[in-house]
Amino acid sequence: MFLFNSAIIGLVGGILGVILGTFVSSGLQMTMGSEMTGKSGGVSISLMLDGLTLAVLIGMISEMVPVYRVPKLKPVNALRYE
Repeated sequence: MFLFNSAIIGLVGGILGVILGTFVSSGLQMTMGSEMTGKSGGVSISLMLDGLTLAVLIGMISEMVPVYRVPKLKPVNALRYE
């Protein structure tokens, strides 16, 4: 359940990142033209999918550390710092 939640959070962050990146890329393409890249701009579908996949994986990996660390703690020590 924790990994599913972190995957969803990573997916939402990835979607927002793809949207923002697409807007920034098209804005730069309109202002700079082909001088910036030397070719016509745009973000490919495979690049978007790679970004989404990476965001989900990072979200899941960042949640795995606490999930494996929590069972090793004693309840008294875990509640002491709260």
